[in-house]
Amino acid sequence: MSTSPISPSTQDSQHPGGDDATSEIGFVAAILDGEAAALTQLSGCLTSDESEREHWKQAIDMIDRCPGHVVLCGMGKSGLVGAKISATMSSVGIPSHVVHPADAVHGDLGAIRRDDVVMLLSHSGRTEEVVNLATILKADGVKRLAVTASHDSDLARLCDAHLALGPLEEVCPLSLAPTTSTTMTLAVGDALALAVARRRCFNEKDFHHRHPGGNLGDGLRPIRELLRFRVGQNLPVLPETMTVGESLRQAQAGEEGSSLRGAGAIMLVDKDGRLSGIFTDGDLKRLVLEQASPLEVVISEVMTSTPRHVMEDQTLTEARQLVTEFRIDELPVVDAQGRPVGMIDVQDLMTPRVVSE
Repeated sequence: MSTSPISPSTQDSQHPGGDDATSEIGFVAAILDGEAAALTQLSGCLTSDESEREHWKQAIDMIDRCPGHVVLCGMGKSGLVGAKISATMSSVGIPSHVVHPADAVHGDLGAIRRDDVVMLLSHSGRTEEVVNLATILKADGVKRLAVTASHDSDLARLCDAHLALGPLEEVCPLSLAPTTSTTMTLAVGDALALAVARRRCFNEKDFHHRHPGGNLGDGLRPIRELLRFRVGQNLPVLPETMTVGESLRQAQAGEEGSSLRGAGAIMLVDKDGRLSGIFTDGDLKRLVLEQASPLEVVISEVMTSTPRHVMEDQTLTEARQLVTEFRIDELPVVDAQGRPVGMIDVQDLMTPRVVSE
């Protein structure tokens, strides 16, 4: 596998502007193309080379069967990539931490235990600190997985399993700064982590358990935890047999004393207490314009029947997708029997932190 570096001659020596700016963007595109091509070649090896597939299976097995932590070790840029791989593993349920190879041999070796798997990163496979650490770990009987350019490297020979990036050249114009190699190492780490997570049937609930905060955590929370308008508290549920006037008066009475503004729709139920429709502010405006005596109309005749809704255990992300796809402002929430639980509106979905407060 080989990717050509971008020649220094293709760089602009002038300030961006006019044709120079176009050339600069072309240079950026060539950088991205070069890294993408290297990844494509690596994935191609897995479909065409049985021995490479075996190396990957061995690596996945080693991580999946690890009773301890997956410990990432690398010097320089490889160490920074290792930190991100470790974070990815932790986020998908694979216990992981980072140990600097130089620190390991100067007092931090105790951070690595016998039941851990140590993932050692070195593009050349000759980085002295990493090779020395691999030698010590081999003597101690600790499992070792390396990622280097070639199976025929010092580090590869010291490890129980090894993944090869293949021969490549950095897309750096000087072919010096780690660029293509670090991108590929990071992708290898992502692939390993996700392959193990897939084997372990890691799901959204597992992910939410490890990401309770931020947008990720909010998006995976069940809707029932985010409701401001709740049946029995500040959201009346009315029978569909009422007139519009009766329904409006009942809804107004039900909202009195609440510090929240009223919901933008009235929830209506059939004789069995199941959601049958909603009556929105928009429905009321149309009714007033079209009927001579709008308040005397039975609300079931003018409500939005069988409205789109979500189950109380569905996630905030699912509710957002529904609101975005169908451009609706109010979304009823029901239980497993179809009985109303609450109402959530589009503003709630866009500001989950306000909702949860």
